[in-house]
Order: sequence, then C-alpha cells, then structure tokens
Amino acid sequence: MIQSLETISMNTNQIRNFCIIAHIDHGKSTLADRLLEATGALGSRERKDQFLDKMELERERGITIKAQTARMNYLSADGNEYVLNLIDTPGHVDFSYEVSRALQACEGAILIVDASQGIEAQTLANAYLAVEADLELIPVTNKIDLPSADPERVAQEVEDVIGLDAADVLPVSAKEGKGIAELLERIVKRVPPPSGEIEGKTRALVFDAWFDVYVGVAVLVRVVDGKLNKRQRIQLMATGQEFEVQELNIIDPHPRSVESLGAGEVGVVIAGVKSLDQVQIGDTITEAKGAADIPLPGFQEVKPMVFTGLYPVEAEDYESLKVALEKLRINDASFRYEPETSAALGFGFRCGFLGFLHGEIIQERLEREYDLSLITTSPTVRYRVVKTSGEVIEIETPAALPSTTEITRIEEPMIVATIHVPQEYLGNVLTLCQERRGRQKDMIVHGSRVQVRYELPLAEVVADFHDKIKSVTRGYGSYDYEFFGYESADLVKLDILVNGDPVDALSLIVHRVVSQTRGSDLSRKLKEYIPRQMFEVAIQAAIGSKVIARTTVRALRKNVTAKCYGGDITRKRKLLEKQKEGKKRMKRVGAVEIPQEAFLAALKIGD
Repeated sequence: MIQSLETISMNTNQIRNFCIIAHIDHGKSTLADRLLEATGALGSRERKDQFLDKMELERERGITIKAQTARMNYLSADGNEYVLNLIDTPGHVDFSYEVSRALQACEGAILIVDASQGIEAQTLANAYLAVEADLELIPVTNKIDLPSADPERVAQEVEDVIGLDAADVLPVSAKEGKGIAELLERIVKRVPPPSGEIEGKTRALVFDAWFDVYVGVAVLVRVVDGKLNKRQRIQLMATGQEFEVQELNIIDPHPRSVESLGAGEVGVVIAGVKSLDQVQIGDTITEAKGAADIPLPGFQEVKPMVFTGLYPVEAEDYESLKVALEKLRINDASFRYEPETSAALGFGFRCGFLGFLHGEIIQERLEREYDLSLITTSPTVRYRVVKTSGEVIEIETPAALPSTTEITRIEEPMIVATIHVPQEYLGNVLTLCQERRGRQKDMIVHGSRVQVRYELPLAEVVADFHDKIKSVTRGYGSYDYEFFGYESADLVKLDILVNGDPVDALSLIVHRVVSQTRGSDLSRKLKEYIPRQMFEVAIQAAIGSKVIARTTVRALRKNVTAKCYGGDITRKRKLLEKQKEGKKRMKRVGAVEIPQEAFLAALKIGD
C-alpha cells in the first residue's frame, strides 16, 4: 500500500533494513524499481528502468557496480506504518565486497533466483555471505512471466541446494509487478527490527563513501546505537579525527535533509571531510564528547587479486590520473594503486583489483568521468617468492622478480572455482578447466544442472575465464571463486624483446609448460600490431638469455631504382647496396614505436 505520510514517529520496531542479493542479471534492480513504485517512493514521472543504477556505465552494461540505498515508507495490511531501508547490491563476483559491506548494514536479505535459470554460482556465494552475517533470508523466484519459467522446480532446487523450505519461496515477476504486495508483507513480518540502544552512546557504521565536489566526502552510515544530530561533534574511531556534522540526509530515493538519524536508520553524513584518506570503510562514527568505548566490528580487509599497470597516453596527464585515482579510491575501498615507472611507457600506476571486470570498470570510469586516455598492461597476480637467503617476498609485476640464482621457489595464488552448468555442456567445462591446470575437487548433480568445483591457479582465470565459461556453455554456465592459498609451481619470467630491447610492459610470469606456446603466440600477435619500418624488426620471446620464439616484421622497401631507365645494371646494384647500408645504420639507431594495441595483445591470445 502507498504510504501517504511524509514521516512517521520513529522507533526501532518500525524499521526494517534489508538488501537484495542474487546472481548477476537475475532482476535485482528491476525488483528494487517495483518496490519503490509500490511504496510510493517514486512518482509516475520519475519512473525509469534500473532507477538505482546511477552510473551511465551501469545502465549501459545492465549491471550494478555500486550498492545503492533507498528509504521507503510503507503502510502494512494490518495498519502499521514502517520505514523500509533497501540496499540494492551487485551480482558479479568481482563486486562481492560491495555485497559483504551492504550485509553488515542489514537484518534481512531478499535472495532472488531466476525462475528459468535456477541457482547460479553467485546465488550460492551471496546466500552463504548472508548466512554468515546472520541475516533473515527471504527466498524469491523472479521472472515467473517467462515462457521457460519453472518456479516449482527452482523452489525445490533452493531447498535442495541452500536448505530453505521450498514452500517459503515466493514467486514474483518484477517486470510485471506480480507478487510485490506479498513480498512487502513478508519483509515487515520476517525481517527482524534493528537491535540497538536508542539512548546509548552514539555508534554508526561507515559502509560506503563517495566524493562530492561541492561538500567533500559524503559518508553513508547505518546508525547502530544512539543518534546523530546536525552540528554535533563526531569522531572517526579508527583515526581519532574529529569533525562537525554539517548535513544529514536520508535517500527516499532522492537525498532529503533531516535534523537527526536515530538507531537503526540509514543515512548520509556530510561533515566537511576534505581529505580523501581520512575516511575508512568499516570505521565507526561516535560522538566526540562521551565517545563509545568499543568500535563496531568493521569489514575484513580485502586484498586485491589482479594487478595491471595504468599509464596515461600523454605524459602531461599523469597528475590528472593521480587525482582521479585518489577520488575513485575513496568510493571503492577494494581498489589499490601505487606509482610505477616503465622504460617503455613512462610514469604510471600499478593498480590492484578484485578481478578482471573490476579493473575494466575502473579503467572505463577513469576514461569517461575524468576524460583520460590510458594504456593498460596485461593483468598479473601476486606471486610469493622464496629466496635462497630464506626471505619471502611478494611480487605483483614480472619486473620485480629476482634473478633465477636468487630464487628457491615461486608460489602462485590458488582458487576454488564453483561452476554451475547444464549437464550437456559439462564435458566442455571439464576440458577447459584441465587446460587451465585445474584439479577437480568434486561434482554434485542437481536435476538437469551440475555443480563442479575445481582448484585452479588464479593467473589462469583472471583475463578471460569468465568469457570462456560463457562461450563453451552457450551462456548457460556461471562461476564463482574464492581464494584458498599459495602453491609452489614451476614458473618462469617470459620477456618480449623488440630489436633486442626488452619491453618491460609486455613481460609475463608463466608456467614453464606453456611458456613456448605463450611466447610464440604473443610474438605472432605483436607482429600484427607493430607497423612496418624502413628496417627489419625482430620480435623475440625469451626466458633469461634463451630465445624460445621469434617473428620478424619485414622492412618497407623504397623503390630507389624508379628513375633508372635502362643503362648499366651496375648502377641499379650500386643504389640498392647504398639503400641496404642505410637500413643497417637505421637498425642500429632506430627505436621502434609500439602502438597502444600491442600492449593489449597479451589479452587477445587465443581469440
């Protein structure tokens, strides 16, 4: 029912904080649209698809990248008035950190499963995250309007795989609005109200933050105990820094100023925080006078898994790139960067991401939002090197690898990949995993679908594994992964030399078994991108001093004998010999310009 009241007298029993979790493209954002409409939070003129996906990039790709929040007023069937705080979360494995942060601010979660596709890899991963956070799960089968939908089968799958009663699974069509009223009733009945001390010392959990050019850093908080007021002096417990609250907003679904935020509420705090490194996601805000003794449990520190180099095409854009990275870092706590210098590319940054898509999104945001032109090097992972001296170091770039005489062993990060696939494509998936040096752990059959788990080196999956899974299963397969440790492997550094000069940005760390193939493929690929010169260009792949593959970009030939009409043949030979000598001199001093596309060639191997 539509809530006509502007505000309602607040106590924690009237508040419900919940999030929507699901696999990618199972309809989270569409369901959020219907909930906003059903509670009257959105007027008819404001309605548009994926309303909470604010970024142009999100709307373009049809995926949620940043968790978004919205507050709704709801009048239940029994006449009670409630405030519902909704958090819409991403579905892709690379953004699972956003999900874990959102779960900390909630007491319940709507778990969406596609009524035609059934349980996918991220459905399971997000359900486990919610159970670990001790949330009340409300299972929903979405897209029941599709001709291929089978909600009864999927409900049984939810019971078999996740352990929730099939009778409790609510059939919904977010597109057509079916089942939305029943879902709202179930939220107010099943999701517990926030448990916090209304009169206690102020404690608010920071679970997101972003940079605003007008007000500085805006901090999204869930107030757990006490209350936050305008003009109140607050303290960030991790750093001990103090600020004065200038503005408090709730988002319903547009920012609206309020005088205070009480226990259980979700809102935005603007307190004149200017420096981008002053706010930590997971920190606790408390009152400066009469501060709380114990901070709230924050979030587990996330470690980037995939590393790439980001370099501006124009050297003068370096400072602009630095400022842009600082601004993105405040909004995305899982992203890391540090300065790096490359002989081939100049000054840039070594950036760490949770996965390849995460890196792709960051690069696209930098190019769109900050108008930068960037070169990206091929992705690497963090290796652990045990030196002969006994020292253990972690490296993120091939350039940092010590010489072979100093290395006892190299260890690579390993993951457990959980893959959900229809039975007819199982053979293709097993073949793909074996090619990527995988070890099968187990296999479980759920009706027409199979869940298979493989131990895989992270380096083998970062670039294109997700795309390959979709390709070999015609789009029906899905996968999720979790890091489980390091293992020793026979790894070598593969150098690419152009006319005898190593190009550090193209170096790779690869397994010795595939080094010959990878070197040959990469040198052939580079041949397509490096333009022909007036002299011959040799492209070589080498391990140490041993060249294992070579291709040659043939020289352009100018017709120096064009003006010789007839006459003695020795005259023509003399001109050709003179040209050959000139080319030799050019080869000795000539520097080959490598275009931007060549640095992406490493990613395109096998396409």
